[in-house]
Amino acid sequence: MDRRILKTREAIKKAFFDLMAEKDFKDITVHLISERANLNRGTFYLHYLDKFHLLDKCIEEQLAGLLRVCASTGADQTHFPTFDSILATTEYFEEHILFYTCMLTNEGMPSFRDRLHQLMVKGIHEQVNMSGINKGMNKEILVQFMASAIVGIVEWWILNKMPVPANQLARELWTLLERNQIRT
Repeated sequence: MDRRILKTREAIKKAFFDLMAEKDFKDITVHLISERANLNRGTFYLHYLDKFHLLDKCIEEQLAGLLRVCASTGADQTHFPTFDSILATTEYFEEHILFYTCMLTNEGMPSFRDRLHQLMVKGIHEQVNMSGINKGMNKEILVQFMASAIVGIVEWWILNKMPVPANQLARELWTLLERNQIRT
């Protein structure tokens, strides 16, 4: 992709997230985004249909990046998670804190939390060990419980401005996954 296109899209996304840190999503307009990015509205529309399309693309990009981070550290369909993948994930959240803070604090963004939760459900469902302490439990209930707990912990960590370092959060999550036989 042409570097000018990338640069323009990055300017639009940065303006969008800067505005989301200041305003509710419903109060953000294409005009405000374009003005903040120092572009005209026509340029915005060359890249995105509207602010909802921009939001959707940003969410898709972030969740795809999150999956790439996990995959690049040894986590895959048969070995998810690894400590390295959990550490890389917490560091990814830390690196993209503005995005995740905006998504978790902005009015009208519950769909993001739902998408993050569904991503977690899928990963846990594929890897939960139903023997040992989990034997005889309803798998769906266990998966929903663990996904909600992990998303809740990440949400708490982000909304409280990361009160513990990313590596400590990763260690604690790793221990919790081990105790509940989520990791193999």
